[in-house]
Amino acid sequence: MSDKRENRIRRQKRVRAKVTGKDVVPRVSIFRSNRHIFVQIVDDSVGKTLLSSIVKSQKKSKLKERKTELAAKIGEMLAQKAKEAGIEKVVFDRGGYKYHGRVKALAEGLRKGGLIF
Repeated sequence: MSDKRENRIRRQKRVRAKVTGKDVVPRVSIFRSNRHIFVQIVDDSVGKTLLSSIVKSQKKSKLKERKTELAAKIGEMLAQKAKEAGIEKVVFDRGGYKYHGRVKALAEGLRKGGLIF
């Protein structure tokens, strides 16, 4: 593994030691790759994914929106799905990533959609 990935995993473990999702307040988990960002709302007490969403960026020739803008829109859409499922409060797990760029845009989209964390 690369040093960069090992450091991210180390940070992720440190965050996960403090952040757990319960049935009342589930956890929003994020995985970010170069092209996509994967978001899940997880109930850790049962080990079950309640909702999930994937931000798939388009090819560069067809790129109409930037990945950050797509992440914000997906955050709002996932927040709407969560509201319909009866989820209002969540715990945000940034997955070891810095809180900026796509991760920040996604979090702001979730907040704009009405989720509290």
